[in-house]
Amino acid sequence: MTIPENMTILEAGTCYFLIGALLLLIVLVLCSLIRAVRGPSVADRIVAVNMINTMVTVIIAIMAVILQEGYLMDICLIYAMIGFLAVVVLTKVYTDSKSAGKDKEKGSEKRADGA
Repeated sequence: MTIPENMTILEAGTCYFLIGALLLLIVLVLCSLIRAVRGPSVADRIVAVNMINTMVTVIIAIMAVILQEGYLMDICLIYAMIGFLAVVVLTKVYTDSKSAGKDKEKGSEKRADGA
């Protein structure tokens, strides 16, 4: 990569720093994706999905700064809201399924005691 003539050394250094941060975030997203697929429990998978959502939001924000495009910040905010709602829904489904399993166990214990 060459430095454009109208860019100062400080601006070029900032650009290189942001590109390095993007590369690091991409590696971390891949690591979180592996955790989401291989996670030993559902809770680990939900946390990994939340981490991926957060890192993708930061990636979009950094891209908005590098490309100097304001509309990417709007996309970033919308993605953050959708990601938050997805994690809330996944957590609700997970907690409901755990409580339903406990209710089934209690029901079978009552039948065994009453019979």
